[in-house]
Amino acid sequence: MLKTTLAGLRAHKLRLLLTGLAITLGVGFIAGTFVLTDTMEKGVDKKFAKSADKVDVAVLPKESSEAELNAALLAKIRAVPGVTEAQGEVRGDAPLVGKDGKVVGDSPTIGLSAPGGRLQRHELDKGRLPAGPAEAVVDTKTAEREDFTVGQAITVLDKQRRPHRFTMVGIVDFGIDPDAGYRGAVGFDPATATRMTGSTTYEEIDVAGGSVDAVARAVGGSYDVLTGAKLGDRLATSAGADMKIIRNGLLIFGLVSLVVSALVIYNTFSILIAQRMREMALLRCVGATRRQIFGGVLTESAVVGLVGSITGLLAGLGLGGGALALFNALGAGIPTAAVTLAPRTIVVGLLVGVIVTVVSALLPARAATRIAPIAALRTDLEPGSGRFRLGLPRTVLSVLLGLAGLGLGVYGALVMAKGQAAMFTVAVSGGLVFLAVIALMPALVRPLGRLAGAIPARLGGVPGRLAVENARRSPRRTATTTVALTIGVGLMSLFAVVAASGKATSYARLDKQFPVDYQLVTQSGTDDADGEPVPRALTGALRTVPQVASVTELRTKETLVGGTEERVGSVTPSSLGTVVKPEFTTGSLADLRPGTVAVDTETAEGRGLRTGQTVQVKTRRGNVPMKIIGTFGTDAPVTPFLLTQADFDRYFPGRDPQMIFVNAKKGAAGQGARPAVEKAAQQYPTVQVTSSAELREQFTKAIDMVLMIFGGLLGLAIIIALFGIANTLTLSVVERTRESALLRALGITKRQLRRMLSVEAFVMAVMGAFTGVVLGVGFGWAATTAMAASSVFALPWLQVTGFMVLAGVAGMAAAVLPARRAAKASIVESLSHD
Repeated sequence: MLKTTLAGLRAHKLRLLLTGLAITLGVGFIAGTFVLTDTMEKGVDKKFAKSADKVDVAVLPKESSEAELNAALLAKIRAVPGVTEAQGEVRGDAPLVGKDGKVVGDSPTIGLSAPGGRLQRHELDKGRLPAGPAEAVVDTKTAEREDFTVGQAITVLDKQRRPHRFTMVGIVDFGIDPDAGYRGAVGFDPATATRMTGSTTYEEIDVAGGSVDAVARAVGGSYDVLTGAKLGDRLATSAGADMKIIRNGLLIFGLVSLVVSALVIYNTFSILIAQRMREMALLRCVGATRRQIFGGVLTESAVVGLVGSITGLLAGLGLGGGALALFNALGAGIPTAAVTLAPRTIVVGLLVGVIVTVVSALLPARAATRIAPIAALRTDLEPGSGRFRLGLPRTVLSVLLGLAGLGLGVYGALVMAKGQAAMFTVAVSGGLVFLAVIALMPALVRPLGRLAGAIPARLGGVPGRLAVENARRSPRRTATTTVALTIGVGLMSLFAVVAASGKATSYARLDKQFPVDYQLVTQSGTDDADGEPVPRALTGALRTVPQVASVTELRTKETLVGGTEERVGSVTPSSLGTVVKPEFTTGSLADLRPGTVAVDTETAEGRGLRTGQTVQVKTRRGNVPMKIIGTFGTDAPVTPFLLTQADFDRYFPGRDPQMIFVNAKKGAAGQGARPAVEKAAQQYPTVQVTSSAELREQFTKAIDMVLMIFGGLLGLAIIIALFGIANTLTLSVVERTRESALLRALGITKRQLRRMLSVEAFVMAVMGAFTGVVLGVGFGWAATTAMAASSVFALPWLQVTGFMVLAGVAGMAAAVLPARRAAKASIVESLSHD
C-alpha cells in the first residue's frame, strides 16, 4: 500500500503542487518570524555583551529599594582597593536646538555622560569624545537628520532652558538605548552632563578593576552589584521581552495563514478523493482494507506536508533575513548578526506543517474509507455536484452558533461598559458567527453565486452563464474555497473599519479639544501640569499680532483636592464658552463664579463627587472650600477641576500658561497668520506651534501606517486563499476534461473557454470577499462601539469596495494557468478521456 501511495503521489504531483505551496507559505511565515526575532535577539545580545564587557563591576539600585546612586556613593566605590576607575551614568533632559532655532524633535533630547578611557561603552562613528565643558557629541541618527557635522557649533538648553554653546567634536552610536533611539541624545563629559541635566543622581555606576565582593561590601545591601557579564545578560533579557512581543504578534498572523492553509488542504484532498473514487474502489476490490485506504491518504498528506514544510523553512530563512535587511535599509538600526535558523525553528516548522496537513486530510481520508468496491463500476457526474441540503444537525448548530454570536456581539457593543471586556466579548462573538458562516456557507453558495454572477452572466454571454453555474454547482467545494478568502478579506475589512472609525473619533475629539487654529506648547509641556510652561510674555506678544483674533491661556496646577492629588486650572474668561466650550452634563457654565468649581464627569464618577457638594482645595492660603456647580464632558481642553481665572490667580499666583490657543482672523485679515505667530514665538526655542491640520495629518499617518502593516501581514493569508482558488480550478479542469472538450466541439472557442474559467474564479472570489466584507464591517462596528462611549463609527466605502474588486481581479489572475491548460487540451483526446 505504501508503494501504491507513493506512486499516486508521483502521478499527481502537479495536482498537489499548490497544496504544497500553501503549506510552504504558512510555514515560511512562522519560520521567518522565528528567524527574524532570533537574529535580532542574537544581535542585541552581542551588542550588549560587547558594551558590558568593558565593565568589571556595575552597581544599580534594587527595584525594591529607594536608595539612590549619588556622588557620595561614587566616591566610596572609587576608594575600594583595586578599583582603577568608576563613572556614574548621568541621564536627563538636554534639549538640542536645531538650525531653525527651535528644539529638535517632539520630545527633549537626552543628555548623557559619555566618558572615555577604560569605561567607554559607546561606539564613535566620527570624531572623538568630549574632553571639556565646551564640547559635546550627538547621536548618529540626530546628526544625520539635522545635518550636523563634526566641528560645528551647536546649542543645547540646560535644566532651566538656558542656551549653552558647544563644539560638536564627535558623532556617537549610543547603541540600542530605546530613549536615545527615539528622542535623540547629546553626550557630555560627566561634570558637564550633571550641570546641563540638573541630575544629582546616577542611573548606574560602572567600575573598572576591583571585585564584586569588595564593591558589594562598600555599598551595602540596597544595591545590585553585578559583573560585566551579568550586566550584559540583564540588559539583553530586558530587550528580549520586546522581542517576545514582536514574535508573538507576528505568530498570530502566522496562525491566520495556517488556518487558511488548512482550509485549502482540506478542500484539495476532498476533491482528490472524490476524483479518485474509482481508483479507491478498485483498491478495495483487490483487497485493500479501510484502514489501508485511510493510512494511504494520511501518508500522502504527511509527505506533502513534509516537503512543503522543508521548503517553508528555506523560504522562512530568506524571509527573515530579507525583512531584517529591509528594516535596516529603512533606518531601523537593528543590531545585526548571522541569520539564525535555530533547531527550535526547524522542529516547530516541520511539526506545524506536517500536523496541519495531516489533520486537514483526516475528514477526506475518512470519506475515502466509505467508498464501496461497487463504485469502481459507476460513471458518476462531477463529484460534489448537486443541490446541497443542510440537514437538521447542521441547521441547529448553525442557528445556535449564529444566535449566540449575534447576541454576544450586541451585548458587548451596546450593553456592557465600554473597554477591554466589551471588546473581548465582541471578539468571541465574531468567532462564533464565523463558525456559523462556515457551517452555512454551502447553503449560501447558490444565492451568493447568483448575486456575484449577475453582471458577468449578463455581459459574458454563454461562457459567462456557464461560469456562474459552474461556480454554484458544487456547493461544498465552492464554500470551502471561498471561506479561505473570507478570513483574509474579513480581517482586512475589520481593520479598515476600525482604522476609519479611529480617524473619525480622533477628528471629532480634535474638533472639541482643539477648537482653534493654532496651539502653542513647550516641547516638554504638552498638557501636563508638571511640564515646562509657556512664557507668559508670549501671550502679550501674540495679542499684538494683526492677524490674530483671539489668544487663550490655559493655566494648570497640581494640588490636593479633597486630600487627593488632582489638576486644577483656569481658562481666559473671554474665551470660556466661546472658544473653549465644555459641555455640561449637570449644572451650567454660567454658574461658575468665584468660590465655585466645575468637575469633569470621569473624575466626578471616579471619586463620587456630586453637584452641590463642597470640596477642599489646597492653596498657598491653606485649604479653601469650593462648591461644585456642575460636571462636564472630558472632551474639552481643560483640567479636571475648572476654576475661575480670578480664583486661580488669587490662590496660585504667578503661574505661566501651560498652553496657548490662537485663533486667526477670518478672510484676508488672517492671511499670513502662521508666519506671524511663529515669528512671535521664535525667541522661545522650546515653544512649538501646531495647527489642527497638522494634528489631523499626524493622526492619519499613524493610523494608515498601522493599517498598512496589518494589511501586509494579512496579505499572506489572502495569497494562500487565492492559491486555493487556483488549486480548485486546476482540479476542476482535470475532472471536467470531457465537458470542456464537448463545449469546444459545440463551438466554444479557446478564448471563450479561458474566459469561462476566469469568470468562474471571479465569482468565487467575489463570493468570499463579499462575505468577508459583511462580517468585517459588522464586527468593525461592534468593536468600535465597544471601545469607548465617544467612539465614532465610520464606514470606508471605497476601501471595502476596493477589497471586493481586488479580490475579483486576483481571482481571475489565479485562473490564468488552469484556463490555459484547459484551452490547450486536444478535443479528440479529451473526449476519449476516462
